[in-house]
Amino acid sequence: MPLKKGSSKATVSSNISELHTGKTYRKTAKKFGKKKADKQAVAIALNQARKSTRKPTRRQVAKSVRRTMGHAS
Repeated sequence: MPLKKGSSKATVSSNISELHTGKTYRKTAKKFGKKKADKQAVAIALNQARKSTRKPTRRQVAKSVRRTMGHAS
């Protein structure tokens, strides 16, 4: 299941829980240990929260405008 967008505590918490049940977590835990896998899950969830509160850059806006106008990028 994809991660939820938003920066509330509940959203971040559910994203961390979601990351703890995936294949990536198991592979990371097996290779580097549980502690590093836990840190990585938290970092990914916080990064998702940060991205959801950012405004789009000029380049992103221009790209979306081109798409809506029907031009190829």
